[in-house]
Amino acid sequence: MNRVLHPLAWWIWGGSIAIAIAKASSVPLALGAVGAVAIVVWRKSENAPWSNSFRWSLKLGVWIIAIRTLTGILIGVPSAGRRLFAIPEIPLPSWMPGIRIGGVVTAERLMSTAHDGIIIASIIALLGAAASLASPHRLLRSLPVMVYEFGVAVVIATSVLPQLVTSSARIREAQRLRGQDVRGLRGWRRLALPLLEDALSRSLDLAAAMDSRGYGFSRRRSKYRPNSWRISEYSLCIAAVITLVFPVVALPAALMALAVVPSQRTLPQELAVRA
Repeated sequence: MNRVLHPLAWWIWGGSIAIAIAKASSVPLALGAVGAVAIVVWRKSENAPWSNSFRWSLKLGVWIIAIRTLTGILIGVPSAGRRLFAIPEIPLPSWMPGIRIGGVVTAERLMSTAHDGIIIASIIALLGAAASLASPHRLLRSLPVMVYEFGVAVVIATSVLPQLVTSSARIREAQRLRGQDVRGLRGWRRLALPLLEDALSRSLDLAAAMDSRGYGFSRRRSKYRPNSWRISEYSLCIAAVITLVFPVVALPAALMALAVVPSQRTLPQELAVRA
């Protein structure tokens, strides 16, 4: 029977491509890799709360590009190049030489800041794709015993954002059905207290579940079934690791997941057992 990909394979795949993008520092390659990974997430992700991590990482990336570009326009160092426009310059103290706020904005300066923002946003999107494709619960069960406690902390931390997004959407829908205004600053103020209450409730439930399972009393862990690696997982990881040496193959390595990974949306019974 087909089963979902090993969670560590997804993280090796996404992390290797992200490192390759940072090493190559090429905007076309970064955009191509993000586009290929978006197709993989769309075709291979599960119907689970963590599957929205990629979408939110894209939104975060857009904000990073906007803030990085705006910061590069407002704050920078004088540089030669083709002048685009000028903004009022604010004088700075003498102990801050070489830095200015405002002044002439050149095309080279604008392209450099936008380039940095796109590379950073692409790396975040690739890591968000790995988080969308790999179940944190299966990832936790796959960790060695010596790093298990550290893995618990990491999995809980990386699960916070998807849980907050799910809780926020549920609370907003309930407020909308009650006829409350959920737009603007007032809507966020009405959202904050129920969201905090829901987060505290989840924390207490998690603590009770961990205590009932005897967490921390023994370093030995039982496994329901071994999560072995298959040839497809080895081949996907090898292709991703090759991108560390040859970043130009990042796009084929990203698309390779479409061929070697079975669809995870068509395994509801197995996902129910493994979740």
